[in-house]
Amino acid sequence: MRQMLHGTAISIGGHGVLIMGESGSGKSDLALRLIDRGAILISDDVVFLETHDNVPILTVAPNIAGKIEVRGVGISSVDFLASAPLRLIVQFIDAPDRLPEDIARASIGDYVVPVSRLNPFEHSSAIKVEYALRAVLDSGVLPECVSVNESLSS
Repeated sequence: MRQMLHGTAISIGGHGVLIMGESGSGKSDLALRLIDRGAILISDDVVFLETHDNVPILTVAPNIAGKIEVRGVGISSVDFLASAPLRLIVQFIDAPDRLPEDIARASIGDYVVPVSRLNPFEHSSAIKVEYALRAVLDSGVLPECVSVNESLSS
């Protein structure tokens, strides 16, 4: 199954991060800062979520492959990856919790995925995304397929 999402996806070390927020909320800006730190674009503005072997995969929208909106400059070309497994969702909020207790999760498609909630315009937001991904990877938390879990419990 393939689902179209409004968001920006990047890969950090082969791990997909989906940045979600309203239009004009800073998705591409945060992605640019992460790309400057070594991340690779998967897709900007439109991303596809696919499933392969019960793993959620972020894939590029072919018509915008390698393109990112740079507000105030225009559409720019950057290196990109065609896909990466989804490991973290980034959601924007104005005032994140100072010390969240556990790794939060959010539902997307048929999956429950680790989520990091942050303010995209803080100077440290790109670094916070990297730390959040590292926390998810270090803890071994993986996206869970809800439909598989529901069918197993039936």
